[in-house]
Amino acid sequence: MVSRRRPTMKDVAEHANVSISTVSYVLNDSGPVAAERRNRVLDAIRLLDYSPNESARSLKRRSASTVAMVVPDLTNQFFAMVAEGVHRAASAVDVLVVLVLPDATELPEESQAKLLRSQRVDGVIYLSGTGSMPAAIYDLARSGPVVLVDEQIPGRDLPAVVCDSRRGGREVAAHVLAQDHRRLAVVGGPPALWTAQQRLAGYREAFAGAGIDPDSVPVFAGDYRQESGYAAATEILSRPESERPTALLCANDLMAIGAMQCLRDNGLSVPGDMSVAGFDDQPISSMLTPALTSVRQPAYDMGHRAARVLFDLLEGREPDTTGPLPAEVRIRDSVGPPKEL
Repeated sequence: MVSRRRPTMKDVAEHANVSISTVSYVLNDSGPVAAERRNRVLDAIRLLDYSPNESARSLKRRSASTVAMVVPDLTNQFFAMVAEGVHRAASAVDVLVVLVLPDATELPEESQAKLLRSQRVDGVIYLSGTGSMPAAIYDLARSGPVVLVDEQIPGRDLPAVVCDSRRGGREVAAHVLAQDHRRLAVVGGPPALWTAQQRLAGYREAFAGAGIDPDSVPVFAGDYRQESGYAAATEILSRPESERPTALLCANDLMAIGAMQCLRDNGLSVPGDMSVAGFDDQPISSMLTPALTSVRQPAYDMGHRAARVLFDLLEGREPDTTGPLPAEVRIRDSVGPPKEL
């Protein structure tokens, strides 16, 4: 069941047919309001069950408030850049950020929620690594806003800041296909994760557009970690050479790096023996040999926008969640024509 959205000052203003500033005057007793308008505002407040958000008031006073960011880990540079964007946006308005690393703390879900409640956080920015959000964390949305980053979770009516992963997947696959590759394979992310689903859907659209049956392209299970890319490449190399793909599309850069390491360990070259493409365009990707073709996600901008969305919600404003941020293919040296051409 999806919980009802918390009413904002804008909702009160619209229901009472007055300006937001009039609602603010009534709530704070900070300006003259005609009796008839004041009564309309008070009626709207009672009807909508609106309660002023103290954290919003602290933001407007520029006094310190506290928000939490839940992130799977910081060894993944993409996560770290998202966290930096959140921190910079928060610092600009004197808001503290409590960083919660579930894998590092090894706390059960309920303990994580208790930790956040004990810190009295005003809202949560949530970056999932699994495709689901713990019920205990979701319960925090009843007392403050929760904003998702690079994720949409079915059944959870929460604001989200995302990148156009589907388009990115489609365009990087189209680039690989343009090099005349027809034997392909995919190392996918966690199947339940929205980003992994979007990237795979984009790959499949490109395959179909090139006249390749998407169901004929094998998809190897990955978890966005380097080790799973290595494991997938190991499985691929266990097959006869004639059955191996000439190009490997990896749903993130860490898995692509793991696959490239496996190919090198087995005496094969990239892209000479097999082309490899990634996703995320982490800073290290352009420094590899060969440099990794990838899809750039504006990780810092995603974190910064997520923080601004959270602050808008805390201040009773309509947040800016207009459309996904763009994904951009960065063409480098890890993709070339297949060996037999």
